[in-house]
Amino acid sequence: MPKIECNEKLFFNAIGKKYTYDALEDLLPCAKAELDEKPDMSMSEDERVVKIELNDTNRPDLWSTNGVARQIKIHEGGKTVDYAKIMANNGNNNYENRIVEVDPEVKDVRPYMVAFMICGKPIDDPMLKDIIQTQEKLAWNFGRKRKSISMGLYRVDQIEFPVKYHAVDPDKTSFVPLACDAPMTCRQILTDHPKGKDFGWILADCKKFPLLSDAKGEVMSMAPIINSATLGAVQVGDKDLMVELTGDNIENLILSANIVACDFADQGYEIKPILVKHPYDTGLGKDIMVPYYFQKSTKTTLQAVNKLLGSDFDMKTVEDALVRMGSTVKINGDQIELSPAPYRNDFLHEVDIIEDVMIGCNVSAFAPRTPQDFTVGRLLPITEFSRKAKTLMVGLGYQEMIFNYVGSKKDYIDNMLIDGSKVIEIANPMSENYQFIRSDILSSLCRAEAGSANAMYPHKIFEIGKVAYLKDDENTGTITRQHIGFMTASANANYNSLASEVSSLLYFLDHEYKVVETQDPRFIVGRQAGILVNGEIVGTFGEIHPQVLENWNISTPCVAAEIDLESLL
Repeated sequence: MPKIECNEKLFFNAIGKKYTYDALEDLLPCAKAELDEKPDMSMSEDERVVKIELNDTNRPDLWSTNGVARQIKIHEGGKTVDYAKIMANNGNNNYENRIVEVDPEVKDVRPYMVAFMICGKPIDDPMLKDIIQTQEKLAWNFGRKRKSISMGLYRVDQIEFPVKYHAVDPDKTSFVPLACDAPMTCRQILTDHPKGKDFGWILADCKKFPLLSDAKGEVMSMAPIINSATLGAVQVGDKDLMVELTGDNIENLILSANIVACDFADQGYEIKPILVKHPYDTGLGKDIMVPYYFQKSTKTTLQAVNKLLGSDFDMKTVEDALVRMGSTVKINGDQIELSPAPYRNDFLHEVDIIEDVMIGCNVSAFAPRTPQDFTVGRLLPITEFSRKAKTLMVGLGYQEMIFNYVGSKKDYIDNMLIDGSKVIEIANPMSENYQFIRSDILSSLCRAEAGSANAMYPHKIFEIGKVAYLKDDENTGTITRQHIGFMTASANANYNSLASEVSSLLYFLDHEYKVVETQDPRFIVGRQAGILVNGEIVGTFGEIHPQVLENWNISTPCVAAEIDLESLL
């Protein structure tokens, strides 16, 4: 989970009140956080650092000193800035001559950009450190290690508008990057600069690189890798700053811009929009100005709130709790309509509203209750059936494994040679490593085998667990099933030996079956078969395709099978 470091003075100033650390620990749950480490009290207040751990990743607005402080302040009844007044689509749209022109060629590289300007007072050292921390947290966690979101800051007094966001030849374009005193080509930065080594993989396969330059031709940055040492070197005392964000998802960019703009507004800075002119549609229009309110409202009822929380709240209590979480609420009879703050976009369902009611009322305020209903616990039929299958697999000499259900495109699609048309992608992932829901167990088994080369052969592993995939005729468009997958890795692993184990498993599970020819790209053609039970294909087995093994860096032949256990019930 994300952790942030807060300058004590900046933190308590943002809250508007100084708390003891015991009192702070009691308040932090309203921000889904806890105190990770208290500061060294022997240091001065200006130097003390409060370390806070966030217990949830669906609220990137809390990944900054001001974000946590704002939530505590609102929860305790304090007032904050009227953020509606800084939204570009609510009247704050005087961009004057501040324009960024986007080159059509960046559409296939890094297509979207948003920007705004802060002014009003100089940046001090604690604020600069917190800006950098917010930038890093948003880009690393929410921006998938800068692939989807990156952020840069520049000194406006040295920039001449209009600014250009354009694509350049990386071998013919050079500038002086931060932490250097000599120019480097864009391509050279990827291999020689520390930041290029860290993030160069994002642009490595691109024919052209995105560059941000002002009207004089001065380079500002090469997103998402590094700023220039001239216009991109922000220092303590700088007064007017341009904040820009580039990436591949316009809503995530705008949300990130809203978060940063609201943080600055809370600290007393004036927010001025910058017009970014795209030559193509972004989904929210071609001309974009931020901060921009784009969140949709979500609805629930008082009855739903009380049913899920087991409470007996009246409407006034619910409304007060939601306001204490920063939202705007409209009441119409028994209906509750919530409009989130511009820095939040985590309301996907009425349950999210109910969760905020619970947090707004303080989790500790709910008295423990003894269950009133008498029930008898028992295992589900699929659980009993899965346990029987598990016992059989152990008897066949297999070792049980347990894997994550969420992973990357590389693991679940690319390495397995499938088209991915039925694989579920998470709409707003925190990291590319946790972007997809697995649609088979075989990919998890391959991942385990890829790290087992030093163990004595043969390797016989299995897992019984959930998989999920897209299915149009389901109400939700997806379906979750219980599967069994097993794999053998050895020099003499072959189709015939695996077929005998499949036969043994299905025999002891009391099922007759037939095999049919299949064309599964994960297996070798002619050395694979589908398992047909009652006229329905319930599984597949065969010898793993050499390209799949190579993708996983597995050097030993492997055979594997996967069966939908729910189809056998």
